[in-house]
Amino acid sequence: MFRPPALPFWSPVTLLATWFGSGLLRKAPGTFGSLAALPFAALILWAGGGLALLAAAALAFGLGLAVSGPYARAGGDPDPGAVVIDEVAGQWLTLVPLCLTVESFVLGFLLFRFFDIAKLWPISLAERRLSGALGIMADDIVAGLFAAAAAYGLLAAFGAQPCFP
Repeated sequence: MFRPPALPFWSPVTLLATWFGSGLLRKAPGTFGSLAALPFAALILWAGGGLALLAAAALAFGLGLAVSGPYARAGGDPDPGAVVIDEVAGQWLTLVPLCLTVESFVLGFLLFRFFDIAKLWPISLAERRLSGALGIMADDIVAGLFAAAAAYGLLAAFGAQPCFP
């Protein structure tokens, strides 16, 4: 059920890169990483609103740049599935303009997973052209931006108010 981590589990690099082990699940690690990001996003939105979640997404991106490269090198895989901090950053970015509701979180989760999996252009371009830690992180940030814009647009089209100004 779980894949062994490339570094010791309690290593800060492993804990962050795999988002506390959620990326170590053999089936759909990106989906589980995105799901594991949601409770943290809810707490951040509740405590500080959309700007706090935007700052947290930027922090997750920076941490992801710091930990994904060493984790990938340790396992000998340029883009290991176990690294899901990129999904965390992208998922949080998606949720920035949304309200703290179950419906908004479901919409944000589904849209982010769609854009992350479908890899439409320019998401696919970021994945193909960039390498190393930036390559691991960038496609999910672009997917998060597309998902946030789509969620914002869908909410506006159906008369719901997005929460981020």
